[in-house]
Amino acid sequence: MLLIGNWKMNGLATALGEAETIAAAAEAALQQGIQLALCPPATLLRTLSHHVAGTPLLTGGQDCHVEHFGAYTGDISAAMIKDAGAHYVIVGHSERRQNHHETSMLVQRKAQTAIEVGLVPILCIGEHRSQRDVGQAESYVLGQLQASLPELGSNAQIIIAYEPIWAVGTGLVPSLADLSSMYQAIFSFLETRLGNKVNSVRLLYGGSVTQNNISDLVKLNHIDGALVGGASLTAASFLSILNEVCN
Repeated sequence: MLLIGNWKMNGLATALGEAETIAAAAEAALQQGIQLALCPPATLLRTLSHHVAGTPLLTGGQDCHVEHFGAYTGDISAAMIKDAGAHYVIVGHSERRQNHHETSMLVQRKAQTAIEVGLVPILCIGEHRSQRDVGQAESYVLGQLQASLPELGSNAQIIIAYEPIWAVGTGLVPSLADLSSMYQAIFSFLETRLGNKVNSVRLLYGGSVTQNNISDLVKLNHIDGALVGGASLTAASFLSILNEVCN
């Protein structure tokens, strides 16, 4: 089981105390088979990684450039994220796809670059509400996954985070029946595409994850954890989700 907190564009130096509290709970969580991770803003990544070094809490970046280095003012490469102490990097989050007009082809290149430097990409996919309402959710998500999925070598790892766009930050969550159908479709696609390598892929759910719904979510087949947004910003709310999973 994997619980990853995505702080998005939140967190100043004063937030390091929240990370330290989460890190203090990471050992007990790991003993119960639950890995914890945080993806802070880039300004905190190196410092936060240093603060939690020696604990099982892993860290990750929220995005990376497709190139390793170069004249790309304001961008951050996967190599830099790795150098800052990260284990993961998020690529293709719906907010990047919408606000920065990122295509699946670009996301695929970012994921490939992340793998090349030894990071584990967290590849986000998800549909709009209008697509779900007309019965096109699964076909859209699988098309997005097909276009975004990088080539996986024998030792490469990847995480797929299904985040329906209409659920992110809204308090809405798909029905358990809809989620079960979606995850079965995603798993079947990956099994066909990857064969035995499918066992190295973990599937997460993201989109208004809270302590009130996490227990039901992680009971579904093929869901290996969650990508948590707003509820990961404080240790109290993030660890309340952990406690629900443990119980």
